[in-house]
Amino acid sequence: MDASDYKIEKMISAKSIAARVESLAIEISAYYGNTDKLIVVGLLRGSFVFIADLVRELNLPLEVDFLEVSSYGDNMESSREVRILKDLRGEIENRDVLIIEDIVDTGYTMHHVLTILGSRKPNSIQVCALLDKPTRREVEVSIRWIGFEIPDEFVVGYGIDYAQRNRNLSYIGKVSMI
Repeated sequence: MDASDYKIEKMISAKSIAARVESLAIEISAYYGNTDKLIVVGLLRGSFVFIADLVRELNLPLEVDFLEVSSYGDNMESSREVRILKDLRGEIENRDVLIIEDIVDTGYTMHHVLTILGSRKPNSIQVCALLDKPTRREVEVSIRWIGFEIPDEFVVGYGIDYAQRNRNLSYIGKVSMI
């Protein structure tokens, strides 16, 4: 695949993302204001830009860890087979866990992650997703904080890729095949 195979149309501007990250951080900081055991878990790779921006805005004592999962590979459709590629380094037992995800669409990946992390006996688990595609949902999952609800479009940018490309875009764009 090369850049001539598709085009990208801007959906959500960098300015809109920054404003929403700031408001999410205010809500999350208020929610976790009484805890000193928060661990923020970023789901790699798509959430790395979002988690970096979000944790800088959180006014809380926290730790950051990462879990790398895959259900897409280089495809535009989820395989519905979730693989753990990198596990957490730290323990989450008796901790409050905030999972940061780039997109929740079918719900399979998030359901799998919630099941795995829930079995490790945290005090609580909540989810913050930058993007939500509720029309694609096949497995119900609880998302406490949502940045933006979007239609069923394949998107890139702000850390989200298509075949490892376009993560560096400052905005969220819709991919259209040419």
